Amino acid sequence: MATCKECEEPLVLEVEDEEGNGTESIPDDLELPCGCHFHWQCLLDQASELAISLKCPSCDAQIAANMAGPSVTNPFLPASSGAAILTKYTNEGGVQENFDFLPALTEEAYLDANPEARPARAYHVLCSEGDVGGIVELLRDAEQGDAEEPRMNAAQLIRYQDPLANAKSGLHLAVEKGREEVVWLLLWIASTLPADAFPAEAMQAADAMGLQRPSELSSEDIRALTDDQGRTAEAVAAQMGHAWAAMVERGVLHPGS
Repeated sequence: MATCKECEEPLVLEVEDEEGNGTESIPDDLELPCGCHFHWQCLLDQASELAISLKCPSCDAQIAANMAGPSVTNPFLPASSGAAILTKYTNEGGVQENFDFLPALTEEAYLDANPEARPARAYHVLCSEGDVGGIVELLRDAEQGDAEEPRMNAAQLIRYQDPLANAKSGLHLAVEKGREEVVWLLLWIASTLPADAFPAEAMQAADAMGLQRPSELSSEDIRALTDDQGRTAEAVAAQMGHAWAAMVERGVLHPGS
């Protein structure tokens, strides 16, 4: 059986079986363009170095498709257009040919260099998935964390703009994914939108979660944030048409309304 070039263990993971009576082996084989094989995590653990060198840590071969990856001066931002690390990835779901590993590598390298951004990335995932309860829990945890560790407070998390995803905010993502409950939540806690503009269900949900509106914002109104194309969440909503037409027409997403 082939083994990982890093840990020299078989290219499988041991996971609990569906019945919970034991474990089973599932494939975990990431083959680089040079032919070297690694566990997914074993390669990610070397993300900071790989994002700069773009060389196989085993045989030192170049692994980027066009040698154009992230720059040495700013290695954790998105790679140049066309750059890719095309791999063959075999896991529980089957075989993925020409799987581009570069986005995952770049993200992990960025997070290694900016550990305080990990909760922010999780927050963006929750916004995209529409997990209102998860968002509230994460924001509360942010206010109660260990001050000695690098972290963002709740206001910073809410307004985090992801440099690896076109500087979008959580509000941008919620609009793009059609997560109306998340949109109302973020407007409740991070905008100056008058309370009478909120639907009764949104206010009831906020009350049930014990969310009080701040008397004044400690940071910028979330509706004023723009992505790297200069678009506010309102502009994104307008581009999406019918799904957000009523909200756009009422000016709910307009900064300062």
